[in-house]
Amino acid sequence: MNKVFASPAQAIADINDGATIAIAGFSVGHRFATSLILALREKGTKELCLVCNSLGDPGATRGQILAENKQVKKLIAAFSVRPGTPTASEDQIIAGEMAVELVPQGILVERCRAGGAGIPAFYSPTSVGTALAEGREIREFDGKPHVLERAIHVDYAFLRGYRADLLGNVQFRGGSQNFNPSFAKAARVAIVEVDEIVEPGVIPPELINLPGIFVSRVVKTTEKFDLWRRPERRPSDKPRLYNGKPGLTRAGIAKNAARLVRDGTYVNLGVGIPTMVSNYLVERDVILHAENGVLGYGRMLSEEHEVDPDIYNAAGQFVALKPGASFFDSVTSFEMARGGRIDTVILGAYEVDQSGSVANWSTADAKRGGIGGAMDLLSGKGDLIIVMEHSDSKGRPKLRRKCTYPLTGKGCVNYVVTDLALLRWHDGRFVLDEVAPGFTPTEVVKLTEMEIAVGPEVRTME
Repeated sequence: MNKVFASPAQAIADINDGATIAIAGFSVGHRFATSLILALREKGTKELCLVCNSLGDPGATRGQILAENKQVKKLIAAFSVRPGTPTASEDQIIAGEMAVELVPQGILVERCRAGGAGIPAFYSPTSVGTALAEGREIREFDGKPHVLERAIHVDYAFLRGYRADLLGNVQFRGGSQNFNPSFAKAARVAIVEVDEIVEPGVIPPELINLPGIFVSRVVKTTEKFDLWRRPERRPSDKPRLYNGKPGLTRAGIAKNAARLVRDGTYVNLGVGIPTMVSNYLVERDVILHAENGVLGYGRMLSEEHEVDPDIYNAAGQFVALKPGASFFDSVTSFEMARGGRIDTVILGAYEVDQSGSVANWSTADAKRGGIGGAMDLLSGKGDLIIVMEHSDSKGRPKLRRKCTYPLTGKGCVNYVVTDLALLRWHDGRFVLDEVAPGFTPTEVVKLTEMEIAVGPEVRTME
């Protein structure tokens, strides 16, 4: 048995108009099946339905270049748009040329896993109480509501591995398993692009992460990716002014959030300010979890000589590993979250309201936004710490009486850390425990739209 194809073009030659294709990959560009995606663009196949985490930024050798080439009819993804990043796909979504089904990241991989396992549907607590659950079948189990989720089946899956043998057995490196196993299992034809193709037996059995029974075709990559030329968002850390005085920097927010993390716990850090928290937990007895499939990472890295390109956090930032770290796929990652194994989740947000609800995935509607893994993370049992500026870039309040944007979760926030305040949920309301240096509790209350109580001994944040 030999599953090797001579070229990416030959491997995708039978993909016809109207096919459904799952494209695996998470954030870091060198672990996408770029050779297969480029070959599909050249083939010009139309009316495609793409299943993926996101299409990527403009010009990225991911699903976005297929959208730019007007080849995509429907998108099933955890991200359809990203704030401040105009794309051809967003233009097509607004124009009604591209249909969208937004799916929480953990549910996306679970639906694909179910499809591969012959399970037609399942119930999940994720997305209950949000716009995504509207009009859906909901049943109660053990007194809690759950949403019906249907399995996903695809015609083809584009996978990206480190190496494979002639039989289709695949080895991944580091935190790069992510969506690959679940997408492969959901596919009628799974095609894997790898750095190296070897003879059967070269990959030790215990290092085979995806057995060849799930893989139909193997092809060697023809594209090289320069990690040091990939675009990176580097937001300013200049503090915002309130009443003419500076609040905390983003790093200051992260430092104060880190103080709330208990020793001996497992912690998930979201994208943005939350990723900076890892730099303040390096010497702590805390194990960090990343949705892409890493448990036990440490500080962020920036020097080329320190970096392993397959070790990165959920934001795609390269990180160091701590002793005892482990790697796994996205299905396992979200089992940890929804199963209540994560003790604390730290996320950014657009808004938090006085009922403890949070909105962090869309400023538009249920078709345009980026859910990522947030809804899955909130369906677990851990504490939720929200980190964000006190107001947005236009001076509008982010601590609201009632959220104006689509909800990520209802009544789930335990702490809020902003550049002006530290708020704690207690007895059905938020209590002001700390204020930024140079500010008084009275000033902070006046700068806050939601109703908050002032603690008996308000301290100064670090």
